[in-house]
Amino acid sequence: MSPIPLIPDTAPFTPEQRAWLNGFLAGVFSRAPAATAAPAVAPALAPLTILFGSQTGTAESLAKQAAKEAGKRGFVPTIVDMAQTDLARLAQEKNLLVITSTYGDGEPPDNAKPLHAALKSAAAAAGSSLATLRFSVCALGDTNYTLFCQCGKDFDSFLEKLGGTRVAPRADCELDYEEKFRAWLDAALGALARGSQFGISGLESANGVSSPAGIEPQTQNPEPKTETGFSRKNPFLARVLTVRNLNATGSAKEVNHVEFCLAGSGLAYAAGDALGVVPQNCPALVADLLAALGCDGEEAVPAPDRSTTSLRRALTEFYDLGKPSTELLALAALNGGAAPLHVIDALLQSKIQNPKSKIPSPAAFVGALKRLQPRLYSISSSPKAHESQVHLTVVAVRFEADGRRRKGVCSTFLAERALAAGTAGVFVHSNSAFRPPADGATPIIMVGPGTGIAPFRAFLHERRATGATGKNWLFFGDQRAATDFLYRDELLAFQKDGHLTRLDLAFSRDQAEKIYVQQRMLENAAELFTWLEAGAHFYVCGDASRMAKDVDAALHRAVETAGNKSADDAASYVAALRAAKRYQRDVY
Repeated sequence: MSPIPLIPDTAPFTPEQRAWLNGFLAGVFSRAPAATAAPAVAPALAPLTILFGSQTGTAESLAKQAAKEAGKRGFVPTIVDMAQTDLARLAQEKNLLVITSTYGDGEPPDNAKPLHAALKSAAAAAGSSLATLRFSVCALGDTNYTLFCQCGKDFDSFLEKLGGTRVAPRADCELDYEEKFRAWLDAALGALARGSQFGISGLESANGVSSPAGIEPQTQNPEPKTETGFSRKNPFLARVLTVRNLNATGSAKEVNHVEFCLAGSGLAYAAGDALGVVPQNCPALVADLLAALGCDGEEAVPAPDRSTTSLRRALTEFYDLGKPSTELLALAALNGGAAPLHVIDALLQSKIQNPKSKIPSPAAFVGALKRLQPRLYSISSSPKAHESQVHLTVVAVRFEADGRRRKGVCSTFLAERALAAGTAGVFVHSNSAFRPPADGATPIIMVGPGTGIAPFRAFLHERRATGATGKNWLFFGDQRAATDFLYRDELLAFQKDGHLTRLDLAFSRDQAEKIYVQQRMLENAAELFTWLEAGAHFYVCGDASRMAKDVDAALHRAVETAGNKSADDAASYVAALRAAKRYQRDVY
């Protein structure tokens, strides 16, 4: 070792300075590095794959939230669209979270269909190809549908049958999913962490798992981050500008064009997105419930945020008066008979069956109700063509059942009361899986009967505003041309100036034999296939249970006949369109 240099007495320092410097140098030179010191070992982090199946973007959004939380807990998360994986890739995974929605009659979202089919087939063969996989599933759904959360239930069952180990119970989340989702994510990440080897790095998290700083989730579908002060939890009180009936006199329907002002909100949307609207219940229905309860509406009851409000306001603004919850059915103590359709039916049936029983207190009654949820509607405007505005196309739902007139909660709120109220709470719900092509030269084929026209009106305005040169073909249908040709003047003007290259119409009740859009597709199968071969994107919006299924069958048939393909080859062709995101659906 070299001798330690010392500051000589002749140096221009005071004795105190010289003593301090000599001590410092002695300390530095005495800490020579050891020749055999081992290099620092990077902590071992646990990889985590987060699969999402999403039709409207909710599951994808939750996957991003899950990845962010997982990164804080010492995982290296990767977000994967279900359309971009298969059974062979899953067999290589160790830790897996699945977040998927269900739509229609228990169907998987479009991006989940191939994986769902592959796992179903493999599970039926009783294999064990996923024996090293540890997983948990979060299912999203709506209890108004019979097969609630069926897709998530299927994935949970398939993964277990294929040898995977369920580390945390499946969560079945309804529309008000936030609290249940957070509880599931905490349990699932905690269970996965207990079986993974983490290095010592970063800060200890609440459950004791080492959490390295700065781990960002990877994603196969990165999107720019948008920040806004308004959201589902904090909707913007938008001014209602217009509510205009699009049907002519004599129509059996009432479809309204609704416009909101977004000025000052900071909210941004893209063509293909949805708008969430916070509704209010019908005052007449609220009055009927108050009468059945024997209340005047001024009784103090808890609001969902645990504050106190009046019973009338609670029933008008905060609680769902539609399908009764299991808690309300238990409170009503019904004994047989037809299942009550709405909350009012449960209360009235209870009074008939149990005339001597005590009517529940206002607090107990609202405690058994579900929270009133926002409704999502496909946006029918383009921000590039309708600055500071957002438009919707909404059919007012009205029908009779069991001798009582029924109303769609949000659709009739918009039709009857929103304009008089002046404002309504709104937020933007992004749907990255339903977008016009980024390349404006790409041709598009749009199938949107009835209110399914909504996003395609947005697409047409968007492509006009951006100068897109690609051809546009629209299939539209409804009941009668004279009364139900929605946005007739706009569409005919687009057709006249060439922006709408083709407009094929199907009005089902204008002739003895009903004609629908899928029949128009088959009549024009050769040209439809020519457009697809030229790179066209194919879009569908509307009813999932019937129309979308029929259109899908017609698409397969058109490809089969016009492309001279077998049924299997046509199915492969359509599957390739879907995988390339050239076949996109906004269905409900």
